[in-house]
Amino acid sequence: MPTQPLRAEPDTSTVPVHDDVVRAARRLRGIVHRTPVLTSQRIDAACGAKLFFKCENLQRAGAFKFRGAYNALVQLGAEQRRAGVAAYSSGNHAQAVALAAQLLGISATIVMPHDAPAIKLAATAGYGATIVRYDRVTEDRAAICQMLAARQGRTVIPPFDHPEVIAGQGTAALELLEDVGMLDALFVPLGGGGLLSGCLLATEAMQPGCRVYGVEPAAGNDGQQSLRRGELVRIAVPPTIADGAQTQQLGQLTFPIIQRAVADILAVSDAQLVTAMREFAACMKLVVEPTGCLGAAGAQSMCGALQGRRVGVMVSGGNVDIAQYAQLLGHA
Repeated sequence: MPTQPLRAEPDTSTVPVHDDVVRAARRLRGIVHRTPVLTSQRIDAACGAKLFFKCENLQRAGAFKFRGAYNALVQLGAEQRRAGVAAYSSGNHAQAVALAAQLLGISATIVMPHDAPAIKLAATAGYGATIVRYDRVTEDRAAICQMLAARQGRTVIPPFDHPEVIAGQGTAALELLEDVGMLDALFVPLGGGGLLSGCLLATEAMQPGCRVYGVEPAAGNDGQQSLRRGELVRIAVPPTIADGAQTQQLGQLTFPIIQRAVADILAVSDAQLVTAMREFAACMKLVVEPTGCLGAAGAQSMCGALQGRRVGVMVSGGNVDIAQYAQLLGHA
């Protein structure tokens, strides 16, 4: 008979708090990269503010997702480790879970869409994970993952709606605030809300005066709609180059944190993301994927209100297909 998937501890009904972020930082010390915080005089001059870019595109596996994945996997019990884990992702969480599983000696099965960037597929396979493909428009990735987990007895590690994943992601903001001191505002890419909710937990405890903004693609502004309506809004898979933010709704755990603590949720166009990609390449010599540019694009859209302020920007990832990257940078 098929076995039920083993559940990671603590239970996903547990709402994370700032202390969970602090504990996650201790677990991750020496495992994750303490990514650099970079600045650009040219970008500062254009915006009229001092911007601090937390470069998670330089994180292990190329994105902030490694923080949450490792924090969740390292707490699995012996039986859960033997059975392995399952996850679903368009790419960055897939790579993060695959790498964390490899480091911890755990087998991983990852459900990924057919149109996932080739670089993300190759990296996930390269870390030793088994990949199961699906159609993101017609199939339910979570349902496929749950079915596989039940059949194989694996623990599901969701991409954002898990307390230890959220806590792990929050360590990026914790590091940023420790490294640069006082910030007036922080701009964070938003897909399912794991990074934003984790950053909010860190920021509201360490610097309650800092206004934190989530930034999502205009074509996929379910978070913005949810915040305005006061309830979760689910949308169709959004057509955007920000493949890491093609989520359909925020999480049951992430939304209450965001609703309570976020200053606002902004929506930016794909054209604004391309502009930010070009600026990262030209001004800072950084390769950043479209999703990773959401925070920068959001900050640039608010430059008029940020004059003279100290502003943090989460650069969430750098896993972009080279051919797509060249095409986007060359696009008029």
